[in-house]
Amino acid sequence: MGKPTGFLEYTRVSPQKSAVEERIKNFNEFVKPFDDQELNKQAARCMNCGVPFCHHGCPLGNIIPEFNDAVYRQSWEEAYEILISTNNFPEFTGRICPAPCESACVLGINQPPVNIEEIEKHIIEIAFEKGYVKPVIPNLRTGKKIAVIGSGPAGLAAAAQLNQAGHQVIVYERDEKPGGLLRYGIPDFKLEKKIIDRRIKVMEEEGIVFKCNANVGVNININDLLREYNAIVLAGGSTTPRDLAIPGRENNGIHYAMHFLKQQNKLVDGSDPLANLDTESNIIANIINAKGKKVVVIGGGDTGSDCVGTSNRQGASSVTQFELLPKPPESRTETMPWPNYPMVLKTTTSHEEGCDRAWAVATKEFIGDGKGNLTAIKTVELEWKSEGGRPSQFTERPGSEKIIDCDLVLLAMGFVSPQQQGMLESLDVELDERGNVKATEKEYKTSISKIFTCGDMRRGQSLVVWAISEGRECARKVDEFLMGASMLESKDKSLLS
Repeated sequence: MGKPTGFLEYTRVSPQKSAVEERIKNFNEFVKPFDDQELNKQAARCMNCGVPFCHHGCPLGNIIPEFNDAVYRQSWEEAYEILISTNNFPEFTGRICPAPCESACVLGINQPPVNIEEIEKHIIEIAFEKGYVKPVIPNLRTGKKIAVIGSGPAGLAAAAQLNQAGHQVIVYERDEKPGGLLRYGIPDFKLEKKIIDRRIKVMEEEGIVFKCNANVGVNININDLLREYNAIVLAGGSTTPRDLAIPGRENNGIHYAMHFLKQQNKLVDGSDPLANLDTESNIIANIINAKGKKVVVIGGGDTGSDCVGTSNRQGASSVTQFELLPKPPESRTETMPWPNYPMVLKTTTSHEEGCDRAWAVATKEFIGDGKGNLTAIKTVELEWKSEGGRPSQFTERPGSEKIIDCDLVLLAMGFVSPQQQGMLESLDVELDERGNVKATEKEYKTSISKIFTCGDMRRGQSLVVWAISEGRECARKVDEFLMGASMLESKDKSLLS
């Protein structure tokens, strides 16, 4: 490595952020880049460890020590080439990935791990700045046509890889612009949409065609696609939100988190916030706004955190976030040893901006004013029993029920499956026991000839880095199906390189 003693000389430093009182006035990104000196120090912390467990912690198999070494030597084009060999979109993962690679960092055994995610983001931003990111157009075209349905991270990764194999790729997106969850689910203060537009422009220059406002199964007939294309990749994500069917659910003021976030993202973009918001379980007729409201977010994950940050920017009078599970420990315990991904307490930048948090709380009832409007919720505290260090069963704590005033509830409890109505019903494709499209991880084939699937539509709700990995691996299997063999990079090969 560039500096074998770097991990002894420097400690982990996080980038500076804009002050809370300034950043909540807008929806812009607020994490500031490292200067050259600090970036050099952070890269120098990467050890020359015998077995780089970070490779295995990363679902993409990113070659992390090598690009850290290149960053330390300020060999930017080399760092970019190493990074892009395994990750199509480091500008996304460098902003919104929970960085399982850092949990597996060997240095993390007794020190703070290397700041891998930030280094990754700096590599790709420097690469764009220096002009290293250029369209790569295949020398030969195979004459095969492939439809990718869904333009989230899995669909984009599959499209990029299949295009590099020489196939003609057309991506169908039901919304006005490509990006899927990246564009409509992630707030701009975490991922400004110009970052997505920049990547889409490169992909279009490489020959990929994007057809938006194209809702397959609604205004696009799937049977027409089956006749036209040599293969189809289903990458529509897991979009059916988990509901909370308790008394009072019919009151106004109770909304799914993704509807709330999608509307705000569209407002920032200047597009119609009410377009394409209906799902099989709910239709939104009005703009959801937290200004002056007492907001309760039900769900303690990243989507709930995004609701907290968005509510504060809209001017909520208060924001409270509930989590069903007990409060996690602040550091690893003996039940979550290195290099496993630890379930520890996570305090996001949105939490720093103002939020009351409560754990081991269940919502029992939505209380209305008798005129159909939400005024409060009834909650109860939970007592959890653990099994193997993980919460397993709970009982309600007697006498712990509370009434909490609120006039806006955002349900951020995750997603249960892909949307069944429309495309999947028309295809009559086989589903697994959870309602996902059934396909093995080894082949990514569905029950229908020449149709493949990947990402959240196959494995269920997961991380953006897993979606990109799935898209890449699925593309390789599609290429093998069409051509008999594939020269596309596989994750297994990456790990051995």
